Amino acid sequence: MTPLRAVRLLARFFLESFRPIAPAPHRPEPARWPDDAITGAWLGHSTVLINFLGLWILTDPVLATRCGLRFGPVTIGPRRRVRPALTVRQLPAIDLLLLSHAHMDHLDLWTLRRIPGRPHAVTAAGLRDLLAGMPVSGVTELAWNQSARIDTPHGPVQVTAREVDHWGARMRTDDWRGYCGFVIERNHRKIGFAGDTARTSFSHWANGSDIDLLAIPIGAYNPWIHAHCNPEEAIAMAGEARARYLLPIHHTTFRLSAEPMDEPIARFRAALSDTPERIVAGEIGQTFRLLSLPSSSSPCAIAFPG
Repeated sequence: MTPLRAVRLLARFFLESFRPIAPAPHRPEPARWPDDAITGAWLGHSTVLINFLGLWILTDPVLATRCGLRFGPVTIGPRRRVRPALTVRQLPAIDLLLLSHAHMDHLDLWTLRRIPGRPHAVTAAGLRDLLAGMPVSGVTELAWNQSARIDTPHGPVQVTAREVDHWGARMRTDDWRGYCGFVIERNHRKIGFAGDTARTSFSHWANGSDIDLLAIPIGAYNPWIHAHCNPEEAIAMAGEARARYLLPIHHTTFRLSAEPMDEPIARFRAALSDTPERIVAGEIGQTFRLLSLPSSSSPCAIAFPG
């Protein structure tokens, strides 16, 4: 890095420190969520809180003001544009933690140290060392297409790692770290979390039965299309995965690319204009619920403001 570039980055960091952060448009109330449905809320970026039939899941938790390298009380990295819908202290005790890869906008050590409960962490291969000293009850690393049964205080759950097209290094020198998405199964229901991915085939994700809900990234594609899918590609992959309902993630929260902040969700909604009911949430903090109908094996989805 040249001295001039370093000065520019430092100046940008200090200027960003004075920019106000917008509040989340919605505030979830997880204490009111029932245990007989799939209920969840998008907390921002790739962090999703889900009550999966009584079992609490948190994905790629990043709830700090900035994501990046931390030096004592200071973090060098992108600053949030919108606050998380819940703070760490407002989370319920988590049973299962899903970590798709080691990038700092998906794995935030400040947040992990404060996760309530003692969740079991399921991660992509090669992340165990990053969780040393963290308040977790155990760590299970999975390579693509590996599965594990995880026993939690609220019952067992099956987790399978699925292939995505991304990369996993936390620093430039540790490119041996893995990356993946996850399919989580419980009581004949199935949800997916794609983490971070460019356009690739998702035809192997379903493995014989539909996915009830798929959280899939839609932002940071300009100019990083080699590592991040655009909204239309995300919808195509969800179709290959046989996903009934979609939760768009990885947008609106941090400026990581050149496209306008509101472009990914606008394009996503436009591409699904014929079936808008498939989108369970599009704003940070929105709560959604998938209910099983007595006359059908397929769930129906309803969304709430918060």
